[in-house]
Amino acid sequence: MTRKKIVAIGGGTGMPVLLRGLKQLPVDLSAIVTVADDGGSSGKLRTELAMPAPGDIRNVIAALADAEPMLIDLFQHRFKDGNGLSGHSMGNLLLAAMTSISGDFYNGIKEISRVLKVKGNIYPIANQNVVLHAEMTDGEIVTGESNIPLANKQIKRVFVSPLPVKPLPDAIEAIKQADLIVISPGSLYTSVMPNLIVPEIENALRDAPGKVVYVCNVMTQYGETTGYTAGDHIQAIHDHIGADIVSTIVVNNSQIEQDIRENYAEEHAEPVVYDISRLKSLGLEVVEADIIDHDQRKLRHDTHKIAKLLYAML
Repeated sequence: MTRKKIVAIGGGTGMPVLLRGLKQLPVDLSAIVTVADDGGSSGKLRTELAMPAPGDIRNVIAALADAEPMLIDLFQHRFKDGNGLSGHSMGNLLLAAMTSISGDFYNGIKEISRVLKVKGNIYPIANQNVVLHAEMTDGEIVTGESNIPLANKQIKRVFVSPLPVKPLPDAIEAIKQADLIVISPGSLYTSVMPNLIVPEIENALRDAPGKVVYVCNVMTQYGETTGYTAGDHIQAIHDHIGADIVSTIVVNNSQIEQDIRENYAEEHAEPVVYDISRLKSLGLEVVEADIIDHDQRKLRHDTHKIAKLLYAML
């Protein structure tokens, strides 16, 4: 029996959580990952080496790796001291080195994936350095992924430069062949949207035979989705790529404890309101389930619950 194919699209902290569960299942897995990050170690390497941002890719490699835990810890190690090294993570440096050796970012990813026994394929959304911009509702343009939430304004749309952004042909092919395409949870405008707005990706998603599922965030994010309901998330996606792509949304229906709510309130974040009737009026199939990890002090999607739920959709 041929294995079913799942493609995950996204970046940030939500994507690795999704992938860690899916890699345990008997599926062929591909991840299409944003390279628009410009903060911290990624930002420094982008500027100094004119390479795509490695940070989100690094986290996805670590999530899909089947290597010794010590090797993955080493790959994820972040230097605390040292003038030049402080803030850099080992994995980012290895990706930069391998890009330099192989002469190409994607080749570098493939080589490191081989060494760390990665289960699945990892595709950067672009093999080039891309910059993310946001147009705010008041008309201001904010440039740089890390600056967008700091502006703390309502976002009208995001866009990338320089154009055209050329996604890898293998990434487009993966979407065309997928039985299920999952838009991962994460920062809506700075981790998720940079992938979706690339025209070739958008067109491939529109024509894809597989079901396109959006796993909705559990909490709002200050400076990006303050006050957003699940319907607002979907409306933002519709405004960027049209209303005919996402068919299903997965939302959490389990109780969030008061002390966790209070922790998040200090970060000006609150649980996303799931406006089910509006979601249905937007034409979506709504899947409600307990998808959070209740053992964590930080709210995270539960990697096994969400994987099991998505697998059932196949």
